[in-house]
Amino acid sequence: MSQSRSSAALATVLVLFATAGTACTKTAGDTAAPAATGSAAQQVQATSGATGCTPERYNGGVPKLDLKGITVGFAQSEKEANPFRITETQSIKDEAAKRGIKLITTNAQSDLDKEIADIQGMIAQGAKALIISPLNSEGLDPALKAAQDAKVPVMTIDRLLTTKTACKDYIGWIGSDFVIQGQRAADALIAATGDQGQVAILLGASGVNVTVDRTKGFKDQLTAKASKLKVVAEQTGDFTREKGQKVTEQLISANPGITAIYAENDEMALGAVAALKGAGKKPGDVKIITIDGTKGAVQGILDGWIAGVIESNPRFGPLAFQALEDFYSGKGVAEKTIISDKEYTKTNAQAELVNAY
Repeated sequence: MSQSRSSAALATVLVLFATAGTACTKTAGDTAAPAATGSAAQQVQATSGATGCTPERYNGGVPKLDLKGITVGFAQSEKEANPFRITETQSIKDEAAKRGIKLITTNAQSDLDKEIADIQGMIAQGAKALIISPLNSEGLDPALKAAQDAKVPVMTIDRLLTTKTACKDYIGWIGSDFVIQGQRAADALIAATGDQGQVAILLGASGVNVTVDRTKGFKDQLTAKASKLKVVAEQTGDFTREKGQKVTEQLISANPGITAIYAENDEMALGAVAALKGAGKKPGDVKIITIDGTKGAVQGILDGWIAGVIESNPRFGPLAFQALEDFYSGKGVAEKTIISDKEYTKTNAQAELVNAY
């Protein structure tokens, strides 16, 4: 995915995305600066599940509207102190502006009750379609019920509503294959450590499929590869830098033999780096593999503190609005759209730093 292509690659992907019943793979190119659109934007790897969700099929039927003539609401789940969330929200805003679509946004500040209230509030303000980045994989039922009652379709991104049904509770979902991310992280850590040592896992937030899948992918891959790495500790860092630092301080104190860390996002990894510095460790003493692709983590590779980063691309705007366009035009939307994610290594970190967010 790190090979350079022209900006026409994104246009090709969006055309392929419109044919939601097919799987496709594209490579991402370079860009002069991180952006929500252009060659740093998400590209479709595959679609799966039921295809062709349209207004006629959605939850017994909803009005077929002109996307440019309605208000769309975007519900952000987490505080925008995290670069992933900052980039995600900006991508949605940029694409709405590019398409001339009226957009209202909210931020739940990592509070599920607030996200429910935010969604209900946007419906009350006249939003006729919603893009939701769920805080948790479960628990949004009151908000989804309000949307159903108001005949407001919902497109979901990033975290999957694991107990809900596509084209009934939501149109479809766009996101990464988090299990594969975990598998790739395991492969990267095996390579970085020479497949030797004790590993601590900094788990993401509880109650979300991202954490479950990234953990499963990682552990299953260690087993599949008959790895000699030994997981000696794991504790939630809630996807935050502060808790990642605190948890790492505790884990390395209780387990001084730890030589590797798998962090399930970059913020926790950067917190781990701070903890290691505080403990008098030197770059490379503890090998860290993480997932996201933020500038701070990629810079960490260049500085020697981080061994590698598996990307999780937050630039959902183009694909999310293309999904709404395909929904209302009658082309239909697939149940699941999996995006491609690159990998940052010592070999490409310098060249790819501009593509990090």
